[in-house]
Amino acid sequence: MARVVKKASERRADIINAARFLFLKKKYDQTSIQDVMEVLNIAKGTIYHYFKSKEEILEAVVKDIVEGNFIKMQACIKNTKGDALQKMQALVETGHIAKDNQFILDQLHETGNEALHLRLFAATLVTNAPLYAIVIKQGCEEGIFKTDNPLECAEFILSGYLFMTDKGIYPWSDEDVSRRMLAFPRLVEQTLNAPLGSFQFLVRTFAS
Repeated sequence: MARVVKKASERRADIINAARFLFLKKKYDQTSIQDVMEVLNIAKGTIYHYFKSKEEILEAVVKDIVEGNFIKMQACIKNTKGDALQKMQALVETGHIAKDNQFILDQLHETGNEALHLRLFAATLVTNAPLYAIVIKQGCEEGIFKTDNPLECAEFILSGYLFMTDKGIYPWSDEDVSRRMLAFPRLVEQTLNAPLGSFQFLVRTFAS
């Protein structure tokens, strides 16, 4: 049987996809480099050509999730009809990474993964804030929001949510997180000068 030769980008993507599947099926701690090798039927040297360690593969999986989510959110802005509030709700629901990737976030909460956890949040913030800024700008044009700084508002809101509600960054109690989540919709409304109650959907979205 002829040996299949793949482009470097394709082989790297194969490793990331196989690892993501295994992390979901077996969990990160129980997955080994050997497991990835067996799924793909490749040599250890092939994997180490692209990644120096299992931790580096996890980082690539996280980056892949962020980039994949960005593509979905771009499509969401393009395809969702309606005003800025309708688009904002659709965008938040589409961009809710934890809904489909809780296994990755659980691994990032483990001791020793703090730096990677922070890099995920930083990548999410830098990547997604401009998309939210597009919708905020539309809302300003429609008279629903009022701000001279759409991008900065998006960055402020996202960073507040990411860093102040995640127990992996700091050991917040459930009560701490719940208190912030209940206050968050009104804080967003005040930041954007949006109608009272217009962001209450955030509580339902994040609860799911």
